[in-house]
Amino acid sequence: MVLTDISTGWTECVPVRTRDSGNVIVAIKQARSQFPFPLLGVDFDNDSAFMNEFVVSWCRSENLEVTRSRAYRKNDQAHVEQKNGAIVRRLVGYGRFVGTEATIALRQLYAVVSLYGNLFQPSFKLQEKTRIGARVIKRYHPPVPPAARVLANSSVAEADKKQLQAMLENSDPVLLFASLRAAQEELGRRVDRRGVNQKLGEPVVVDLQRFAASLKVAWKNGETRPTHRRPYRWTKPWPKRPSMYEPFAAQIKEWLKDEPALSAAGVLQRLTEIDPARFKAKNIRMVQRLAKAWRMEMAGLVILDGGWIKSLPASPAAAAAGDAGIPKPATFGNIYR
Repeated sequence: MVLTDISTGWTECVPVRTRDSGNVIVAIKQARSQFPFPLLGVDFDNDSAFMNEFVVSWCRSENLEVTRSRAYRKNDQAHVEQKNGAIVRRLVGYGRFVGTEATIALRQLYAVVSLYGNLFQPSFKLQEKTRIGARVIKRYHPPVPPAARVLANSSVAEADKKQLQAMLENSDPVLLFASLRAAQEELGRRVDRRGVNQKLGEPVVVDLQRFAASLKVAWKNGETRPTHRRPYRWTKPWPKRPSMYEPFAAQIKEWLKDEPALSAAGVLQRLTEIDPARFKAKNIRMVQRLAKAWRMEMAGLVILDGGWIKSLPASPAAAAAGDAGIPKPATFGNIYR
């Protein structure tokens, strides 16, 4: 579950294992404690996991104003949808995670993302939007991290700003980035594993010197995140069913080679004459596909042979002059040889 503050851009991600009202309430409680300022309200979409009696009643009991987006208007949740792509899909990927251990690994990743993204990652914020006919002109504020917007907001209490400032001074962006990659490495081992016999391993010790040294060349070779790597899956090979055209494949190729203009209907007619009990008029579409594939195969062999130009017929005048019809490379008079 993703919660985004529209004013500052502060974003919190909380893993929810099942779509249950109790788990949603627990996730909101956890995200509420991680925001550097008190929440006054929540705006949900029309998902039944949020818009139900238990969640709405709990929010109102906690003095949280509950609103929801309009039906069939997905742009009403544009801020959250943007974070789903920029944060969740970019860092977690599109794999499937199942099980308690995967939820714990995902929670560890989101804990690092909360600090690294909100304290040090700058983001744009729309300042104004002007429409001139069909043209839309957008102007943005200078990109700053969400923490800077919180500190510059006059609505935030001074005690919350001091606590956020202390958190900002005690955080190391390089250590957080290294922890982010380590959490992705742990999560990458669980993608599409269905959570079977997957237990949490030993905590990964982050070596800052080695990680900082790897950053010097990482931008040259690129990087493949562990959560975006698909594990190898062995699939059981299914035996190939024999085709009824295989015994006649060599003969059909000879027909097409001797008569290039022979149609698929003509091939099917000859096959019907050979074995009328097997080949019927309903097989015309399959014969058309096979004839097309065989013609492409023969054309590729002719082109790769290299002597296809020699087989072209020469004109009568060229044949009388003894020319085989093979064009010779042009010689330009202005090139010294």
